[in-house]
Order: sequence, then structure tokens, then C-alpha cells
Amino acid sequence: MEDLESIIMELLVNAGSARSQALTALQLARKGDFEAPKKRMEESHEFVKHAHKIQTQLIGLDEGSGKLPVNLITVHSQDHLMNAMVIQDLAGDLIEIYRRLPPRN
Repeated sequence: MEDLESIIMELLVNAGSARSQALTALQLARKGDFEAPKKRMEESHEFVKHAHKIQTQLIGLDEGSGKLPVNLITVHSQDHLMNAMVIQDLAGDLIEIYRRLPPRN
């Protein structure tokens, strides 16, 4: 059980890091920086990729038959991953909009 908690925490940390990197990229673009956000978004996607691998591992362990206990931290980690992915999509679109706006003084 302790192993499972560690795996779930790793998913949670990676999803949270993905979210943070995407939001940082958005903040940088809002200030007119369009190079640094590329790296932040790449890092965000790497964090999501890692979190998704963990999620797939958990699904495989469960085998769709309820073998793994579902508790609040499990649901919370899944929620974080979903939110990170949505924020990535929105951040990418907003960064592109900022790029098209005339420069601010």
C-alpha cells in the first residue's frame, strides 16, 4: 500500500509541475517574451508525459476490476492531471494570441 501511495504522489507532483510550467509560460508571454515560454511548455509536456505513464501503470494494475483502492488522493491526482492538460491547451492558444498582438510599451 505504501508503494501505491508513492506512485500516486509521483503522479500528483508531475501533474502539478506540468501545470506550473504552463502557467509560467503564459505569464512570460503576457510580458512579451516568446522564447522562454517554448521551453516552459516543452517541460510542461514532459511532466504530463511522465504523469500519463504513471496513470497508465495504475490502470494496468487495476485491470478495470477495482483491484486498487480509490481514495481522495487518487482522485485528487487524476484531477490535477486533467487540469494540467487543459491548462496546457489553453496556455498554448493564449500564448499564440499574445504573439499576434502588437507589442506593448
